[in-house]
Amino acid sequence: MIFGLDGVEIGIIIVFLTLFGAIMSGFPVAFSIGGAGVISFAIIAALDSAGILIHQAIDTGSAQYSGLVAEGVAREAISIFRYPELPRIEEPLFARGWEDSINRELGLIIQRMNERVIAGASIETLLAVLMFVMMGITLERSKIANDLLTTMARVFGPLPGGLAVSIVIVGAFLAASTGIVGATVVTMGLLALPTMLRNNYSPELATGVIAASGTLGQIIPPSIVIVLLGTLAGDIYSTSQEARAQAVGCGDALTYLGQPAVVSVGTLFQAALLPGIFLAFLYGAYSFGFALVNPSKAPAVRLEGGRSSTTTRDDALLWFLAVPVVLIGGVVALSLVDVIGSQSINVSAFSQASEGASLRTNVSDACKAAMIDLHGQVAWDAAVAQQEAINQAGGAQLARARTPEEMMEARTLAILSAPPIGTGVAVLFLLFALTLAVARGIAPLEDGRPLVIGAVGVALAIAADLALIGPTTSSGAAFLILAIPTAITLYGVAEAARRLSRNELLRVVFPPLVLIVAVLGSILGGITNPTPAAALGAAGAIMLAAYRKLGEEGRGGGWILLATLGLAVMLLVGVNFDLRSGLATTTVANRIALFVTQIAYHAAFLGLLYACWVLLRSGVLGPVVRETAKVTSMVFTILIGSQLLNLVLISFGGEHYIQQFLLSFDSELKVFLIVMLVLFVLGFVLDFLEIIYIVIPIVGPVIYGGTFDPKWVTIMIAVNLQTSFLTPPFGFALFYLRGVAPASVTTGHIYRGVLPFVLIQVLGLAILWAFPAIVTIVPSLLPNN
Repeated sequence: MIFGLDGVEIGIIIVFLTLFGAIMSGFPVAFSIGGAGVISFAIIAALDSAGILIHQAIDTGSAQYSGLVAEGVAREAISIFRYPELPRIEEPLFARGWEDSINRELGLIIQRMNERVIAGASIETLLAVLMFVMMGITLERSKIANDLLTTMARVFGPLPGGLAVSIVIVGAFLAASTGIVGATVVTMGLLALPTMLRNNYSPELATGVIAASGTLGQIIPPSIVIVLLGTLAGDIYSTSQEARAQAVGCGDALTYLGQPAVVSVGTLFQAALLPGIFLAFLYGAYSFGFALVNPSKAPAVRLEGGRSSTTTRDDALLWFLAVPVVLIGGVVALSLVDVIGSQSINVSAFSQASEGASLRTNVSDACKAAMIDLHGQVAWDAAVAQQEAINQAGGAQLARARTPEEMMEARTLAILSAPPIGTGVAVLFLLFALTLAVARGIAPLEDGRPLVIGAVGVALAIAADLALIGPTTSSGAAFLILAIPTAITLYGVAEAARRLSRNELLRVVFPPLVLIVAVLGSILGGITNPTPAAALGAAGAIMLAAYRKLGEEGRGGGWILLATLGLAVMLLVGVNFDLRSGLATTTVANRIALFVTQIAYHAAFLGLLYACWVLLRSGVLGPVVRETAKVTSMVFTILIGSQLLNLVLISFGGEHYIQQFLLSFDSELKVFLIVMLVLFVLGFVLDFLEIIYIVIPIVGPVIYGGTFDPKWVTIMIAVNLQTSFLTPPFGFALFYLRGVAPASVTTGHIYRGVLPFVLIQVLGLAILWAFPAIVTIVPSLLPNN
């Protein structure tokens, strides 16, 4: 034994030293990881063949080992860490030789490449990375970030620390639209840092707030970190919980846990929303508090440009606060009393199956004891009582086909219980009413008659829906009834849109905000999964960038607006009409709706092609495509190389050895703290891609195989990595900022500037630790896909 170390321990050290050496060599990281795997395997195989590496394995034929097994200790739980007194035998790292290991590992490599890179279940989610990257790079290259920074600085600049607060807001915007830390830090460093320094901001505060706000892309969805971490965590959590269930004597994780062992990327996006907003709030609060204590280091600034507003304080309170609160509160209140709701009268042709017990009770004694230990005696007794009641009622009732009489009865009940106002109409005209109210507040001195006409149209539409449209009214008839009120409303909304477009803040913030809401709303609301949402985001970013480029050239963006209108028409028509063709029951209204949708689709498609052509001829699309290809190629190459490196660890038992060490601790909390500390330190020298694909597969089965909520574990890891990327002297965000900072800003300024934000990150981690509901409350309230 070398230095008294076990051969497996030396093999692990060789692997990681080779990996760090390859990364530090300056060779591209994407290829360094795979190369490190090949080189480290060659070194370990050579030392093992020379008889230098000896593994002290437990003697499974000893009486002590057999005694532990006889006492009921699972073989998987017996390790040299838990039972160091067990007899051992010396054996080589590769029991059958390194040649046999290569043959086995080649098969595993092909299998993993097929599962995780080529045709696996997670490949569809990984495609979202490509489109989210393209979305972010498009917004960055089209200078939309520059517009956001300039506008926010004019709005918040007159406040103490206003420029720093505007950086936090824009950082959150860019995080929600790009999800790329390096791009956000570099962009804001180039655009905002010189402005802050010219206005006598402290270099420490300026650099600290830029670096910290740039790392929000790690946590605020749609974060690429969460997409990649989520695809891996979902597989690890499912596999680990199945193994955990079988270890305690239960057949599967569903029986043991009482719920499916599943966690999706969409659910993780929901879980990350509040923590990301919370961290951004802490950044802004610190910046504002720093300015109050040190006004000379963060002075109020009034930047030139922009237009003076005619909105008074009373106008703002009335139209921006009071009227929207009344409108939204009224809709919510009417929804609670079932005046507003779904008017669908479609009933299932099958009866509903009766609910089963909260837990499966027909299990073995070992599984029963484990389930009682996990859920508690009260939950078990409740499940037993539920199952007895079900048995006395004749057992669980399965779904069955309803008779015509039952179908008629169910449909009649649905008609009688339908609310008088449909949800779709209420939401649509609520948005119209809010647009009219905000437009009135933006320009209170202009003629208000067009906006009043629009408000009358809103009232007429609600009245028409209440009086003339019922649950049995066809979509075509409803469309005709609402046509005139909608036309009146749109007259006022068109004037409102013209007034809103003249407001600098709304003109700059509204388009990317709509894009972010469309992407995140479709994911968080459970409407679709991240991949189609990412496609929507990429297409929207292209059209948004093209519209801005046409504006710079003094040309109208009519085709882009027409494409956007086409998307809206497809959404509205698709929700209200049955667009399936070839059905025997297809109505004339549905055929007309299908024709309108086809026109809208072609308009949207042609508009997207036109937007691509505008960006191509202006020299924007080429660099965007090249940069997107570069980033995504790096991601997938790292994915392939990391699988090779992990298989090297598996080949001589290194991965199992590390997991046994972690499992030797009796406290799950201690294990998680150790893993978090290791990830924090590794974050100094490894990018998030290497940590996700190299380290998480090793420690994941341990931290995802316990009782902790997988959503909470994943978000804690993401925030932890965000903290390490900020921490001097090795934080990646600091190097990004150092590369674009002027010579007057020293490395010391950057280090001192980020320290308060590192403490804020640690505080945020502590709060998430103490109050895990911050992570879990949103997924519990929203539908999961």
